[in-house]
Amino acid sequence: MTEAVMMSVEALQNRVLAIFERAGLNKIQAAALAHVIVAGERDACKSHGIYRIEGALRTVKAGKVKPDAVPALAPDDGSAIVRVDAQGGFANAAFELGVPALAERATRLGIAAMVINDCSHFSALWPEVEAVTARGLAALAMCPSYATVAPSGGSKPLLGTNPFAFGWPRKDQPPYVFDFATSVAARGEIELHRRAGKQLPEGWAIDAAGNPTTDPVAALEGAMMPFGGHKGSAIATMIELLAGIMIGDLTSPEVLDYLGTTILAPFHGELIIAMSPEAFAKGRPGDPFARAEVLFETIVGQGARLPSQRRFAARIQSEAKGISLTAAEIAQLDALLAGGLAAVN
Repeated sequence: MTEAVMMSVEALQNRVLAIFERAGLNKIQAAALAHVIVAGERDACKSHGIYRIEGALRTVKAGKVKPDAVPALAPDDGSAIVRVDAQGGFANAAFELGVPALAERATRLGIAAMVINDCSHFSALWPEVEAVTARGLAALAMCPSYATVAPSGGSKPLLGTNPFAFGWPRKDQPPYVFDFATSVAARGEIELHRRAGKQLPEGWAIDAAGNPTTDPVAALEGAMMPFGGHKGSAIATMIELLAGIMIGDLTSPEVLDYLGTTILAPFHGELIIAMSPEAFAKGRPGDPFARAEVLFETIVGQGARLPSQRRFAARIQSEAKGISLTAAEIAQLDALLAGGLAAVN
């Protein structure tokens, strides 16, 4: 079944929300998850779209995330750190609770950080940085994962895919955003290759014996590789330190020990840093936003593409014409809505 079915962004949002509520998630958790999943489909990021629903439900069914969690925002202690306890729920709901306080504090102080603890992380990080850039602030976001990546020169999984995202606000157009795993590819991409029966590109992974492999099944049993060799390995280690150890939460090996598997959403913490360009540039000549536009225009003027341009173009199409789903994907949504947690293994 490959015939395409067009569904509006709103209709898909309602369908995914209903699936999560049918599975026992409260409104806070269900709405936050539906938002990021539909954003992935809307922006043609299939590896972070409806494909992720099963993993979220599987994690709930395994008892590794609390479907009825209500995140708690710590009282303002006068510092630049906003603390949100996810209460064992998904990170997305905790982020939505804390982002107004993060933006207020960063605007007032020039810089602020949000620490999310005790959460199951889900989907990409670009929704977080875009939520911050929408408030006129630059943003960094990062988190560990579970140990699925071998350090450069190593032969066994130790680091997570450890995504890292950055966003810069732009006036009257989408922000400058990049979001990437510190592994050669996101684990979801390898899973999609497995489902499609496709071989991986050379250099993406090693098997359980530490040998290079292009077989996605062997890769999932072995380890992925960091991007850029020792450079990606070092950045991934930095994220373990900043978004794991520094915030008092789990590192990727500890996450794997806790879960005992890589088929569930990882449980750890998240770090988001927001910065005010006006505050940092205060007293210096020039408007930081205007100066940034000169840089962006020069990049594009050389024929290069800004990151996320394709994603933003897909967003415009989806919002105007709807999201294209295959008949098989529609059937999967129907089955999940009808079966709830019983529909996943």
